[in-house]
Amino acid sequence: MAEFWLISAPGDKANLTALEKLNTVTTKANLSSNSKFVIPDLKVGTLDALVGLSDDLGKADTFAESLIKKIGQYIGEIISDSTDKAQENLLANGVDLVSYMSRFEWDMAKYPVKQALKNITDVINKQLSQIDTELKSRSVTYNNIKGNLQSMERKTIGNLLTRTLADIVNKDDFVLNSEYLITLLVVVPRTSYSAWQKTYESLSDMVVPRSTKMIAEDGEGGLFTVTLFRKVIEDFKAKARENKFIVREFYFNERELQSEKDEIIRLAADKKQQYGPLLRWLKVNFSEGFIAWIHIKALRVFVESVLRYGLPVNFQAMLLQPNKKSMKRLRDVLNAIFRHLDEAAAANMKDVGMDIPGLQISNQDYYPYVCFKIDLSSLNF
Repeated sequence: MAEFWLISAPGDKANLTALEKLNTVTTKANLSSNSKFVIPDLKVGTLDALVGLSDDLGKADTFAESLIKKIGQYIGEIISDSTDKAQENLLANGVDLVSYMSRFEWDMAKYPVKQALKNITDVINKQLSQIDTELKSRSVTYNNIKGNLQSMERKTIGNLLTRTLADIVNKDDFVLNSEYLITLLVVVPRTSYSAWQKTYESLSDMVVPRSTKMIAEDGEGGLFTVTLFRKVIEDFKAKARENKFIVREFYFNERELQSEKDEIIRLAADKKQQYGPLLRWLKVNFSEGFIAWIHIKALRVFVESVLRYGLPVNFQAMLLQPNKKSMKRLRDVLNAIFRHLDEAAAANMKDVGMDIPGLQISNQDYYPYVCFKIDLSSLNF
């Protein structure tokens, strides 16, 4: 996704003409795609309140952007093992993000314009905080299930020395409930199959003749059973180790093995049950978070425009989608067209933190016109 510039200029005749000129020049030169960005008449309040609100909105902007990134990334994570594509789930009001911004309409129902700007900001902040809190809760629940399932599934892969044997062994492979006899499992390298067959009976006293059989095999070797008397277990293990035959520490317990199988089935079912509702919640709240974020951008443009251009409120906002290859050229064009608004800023486009009466700018590039970036590139998953 692309980067956007949300700009504003005074709404007098000269500057409206400048905006029309900007539209013509940038379109002809393919510097950017432009659209009007309509911000309703909001309650201004006092200039002192606007200065304080400017800082609050900056923090809200950062938080909102961080939150929608988290939600977007989480959508990408949870659908990574499905056929869905993350980008198809990142919508705002049912449309793609670019379409939503280029056709932006203030949500009068959620954010009534008759309320004070501070109240609207508080409503948005509360909404975002609630989404963030629930995101943490839902992600912890789902991640625990997913993590436990992955941990169980990891046990089913790997070589015969380490992997779980729950899906390999059967009750019939073992001598069970014998006071004297026991069946052991031995991992034998592929190159040593013949040696095993020739020597296993003589590795120790009291090995039951012809009691071995291979019950599983992987790329490295095979898993063999062997039955012997309990009292020679340690001697047999030592002799087997000398011959590079590894006895696995495994004793057949049907209840434990079934419990392990049941746990994997249960976790897989839990994950599947959680997946649908979680994805729906993430999609809905990505949309809600994104809409809130763009309303914060609109509030920032409104507040900074009033502080920069003064009262009565009269400015025009525009959304620019720069051509990636022409960003510097587009800045130069904007600088030339709106140079008259602030000669000092035009002379030094990167003058951050300029001392402007009644307005503090920090960590935000300062231009002759009001400008806020909306970077959607970080939402590509």
